[in-house]
Amino acid sequence: VVEVSTSKTGKHGHAKCHFVGIDIFNGKKLEDIVPSSHNCDVPHVNRVDYQLIDISEDGFVSLLTENGNTKDDLRLPTDDSLLTQIKDGFGDGKDLVVSVMSAMGEEQICALKDIGPKN
Repeated sequence: VVEVSTSKTGKHGHAKCHFVGIDIFNGKKLEDIVPSSHNCDVPHVNRVDYQLIDISEDGFVSLLTENGNTKDDLRLPTDDSLLTQIKDGFGDGKDLVVSVMSAMGEEQICALKDIGPKN
């Protein structure tokens, strides 16, 4: 949510709240107008770091979880800058950690950390 504004009670209605937000996965601007007496659902956003193990030819990544399991169901990001950093760093043999944001059943790689060269 990047902006919230309220309108006063009018002759024929309740006060309203106008919300403006930006989608964390695609950057699209979203707007909603809700009566101030109503409840609003708010998504829970989680951010988890995983070590990058492999990049497959079909665009999926293999990630190492904290408990030692692998996670193979995530695609490479669509952001060109981040995609290039991941591919170049992996190609250079660096140990990379990716941050994955998840909300409302969607997951996406959103950031990258270089933790040094592989041993």
